[in-house]
Amino acid sequence: MPRVLDAGVVLHARYRVRELVAEGGMGAVYRAEDLRLAGRECALKEVRYQEDGGISLDEAREQFYREASTLARLDHPNLPKVSDHFSENGRDYLVMDFVPGPDLQAMVEQAQAEGRHLSEKQVLEWARQLCDALGYLHEQQPPVLHRDIKPANIRLALTGLVKLVDFGLVKLMVQDETRTVTVVHGRGTAHYTPLEQYGGETGHTDRRSDIYALGATLYHLLTGQAPPSAKDRFLRPGVLTPPQELNPTITERTDRAVLWAMAMHPDQRPASLKVFQEVLLGDAELPATPTVGAPAALAVSLPSWGEAFRSNMLLLLLALLALGAAAYVSLVPIVLP
Repeated sequence: MPRVLDAGVVLHARYRVRELVAEGGMGAVYRAEDLRLAGRECALKEVRYQEDGGISLDEAREQFYREASTLARLDHPNLPKVSDHFSENGRDYLVMDFVPGPDLQAMVEQAQAEGRHLSEKQVLEWARQLCDALGYLHEQQPPVLHRDIKPANIRLALTGLVKLVDFGLVKLMVQDETRTVTVVHGRGTAHYTPLEQYGGETGHTDRRSDIYALGATLYHLLTGQAPPSAKDRFLRPGVLTPPQELNPTITERTDRAVLWAMAMHPDQRPASLKVFQEVLLGDAELPATPTVGAPAALAVSLPSWGEAFRSNMLLLLLALLALGAAAYVSLVPIVLP
């Protein structure tokens, strides 16, 4: 793993590193001060490329700069502003606003330690803001997919706004390309990643992949437990416990909306963030949906026996006549000349 930068190191002749905030296989995030703008703190996202990413380092860096330029054009109150990007000592960096305050993972853990759940009202307010931010990303041309939504990547700012802070797996969804490439190759975090995203660059992800991750994030915030991974759910269809069973104070509407977002097959999820937001917040009715715990091939509504009999009555009568004829022929003796 690359060496972590020491406090005091100055990058790009402008950003002085103060401390390491987080580190993982995909990169690291540092808290830094901007030497050109006195008093401004920023976050430096150091991007690391996987050797088995399927593209060359030059191609990966070209993709990085293209997507960094896209991120720099974004302007939304629930997204940190990306203000700069550069390369130094063989490493690539994104510069964005530093958001002081706890992440929602820490808030869930604090609530658990105190023997309580986070308020449903508060979680739904955060959900409204996140839907706005993700809807804004998805409306870009080309659409921007986040692909790593989880409580640890959402920070509660001192203003009360939540900010979706990590763009480590961001992807531009270009319709006329046979393959798109992420800034950093990876599959997200297992508890919040839909099944189609496990295919890496061969898996087809779209807006509904972010909807799944948001649903899984809300599940965790409301219940205090991370949901089982999509792989585990596929292998053991009944493993996902409905949120209301883990937290009885959750309303039925919220319970059903979260499960709808977490449907295994993309076609069974809300078609857009707007649709999901309207249902989740009570501005629209939840449509009839299949059972989300079943594998996609089995997650269909089965008709009742009465409905099946009525819709296939003619076929049943013909089958009975055929059986009767067969029985008659088998009982009548064959007379040979």
